[in-house]
Amino acid sequence: MAREAVEMVVEAVTQETPEVKSVRLKWPAGYDVDFKTGQFITLHWPDSPHYKRAYSLSSCALDRGYYEVTVKREGKMGTRLVDWAEVGNRLMVLPPTGVFLPVYEPDKHLLCMAGGSGVTPFRGFVREAWLRQLTTRITVLYSVKTPDEIIFKKDFEALAAAYPHFRFLVTCTRVPEGDPSWTGRRGRITLDWIKEQITDLPNTVFYACGSNEMVDALKALVLNELKADKRQMKVEKWG
Repeated sequence: MAREAVEMVVEAVTQETPEVKSVRLKWPAGYDVDFKTGQFITLHWPDSPHYKRAYSLSSCALDRGYYEVTVKREGKMGTRLVDWAEVGNRLMVLPPTGVFLPVYEPDKHLLCMAGGSGVTPFRGFVREAWLRQLTTRITVLYSVKTPDEIIFKKDFEALAAAYPHFRFLVTCTRVPEGDPSWTGRRGRITLDWIKEQITDLPNTVFYACGSNEMVDALKALVLNELKADKRQMKVEKWG
């Protein structure tokens, strides 16, 4: 498939958190491509063809007729999308690519670790597994600074209620002890917390998505501390 940009119309815009929006891009007539959950698309505005930015799909490959990306207000593209994107706008879209893909096998456990907007591809992971009613276990360990930064909170909670093979676990790094706004876990994603989720190490596939620093730290925990095989570790870095 030629990687040519296609113009798409913004069909919906959803405010996920104060700094994050989801943008749904409608496929034009006759557009139909094969792609995989976990891949990313590359966007640019028609008036700025030289400034492009790649975003992981937060929709899944079974969601036909549109792409959805979930964008944080950062950088030129992210700021413009979050502050100005609205229904009816047009964006140029390069087709999906990438190898950050879920391993949907019955005996596998997908242990997905994310910080901030790094959680976006994992909604697609869980959504496809739920739609297909697979038995692959999926656990998302999600680190945010404060509770109001939890992206897809309602979506993930609804999926966890509907899909018995999925767990969504959150930790907040900047909520003081005793603060009633958060009664859950505090601190970063730790080795002990990861170990608590593992029942069969050889059949666990580890995913880490987020900042370079976070992904590198999690990769070191999995490979150096847990001694997992490097083929069990999949990463996606966002700078």
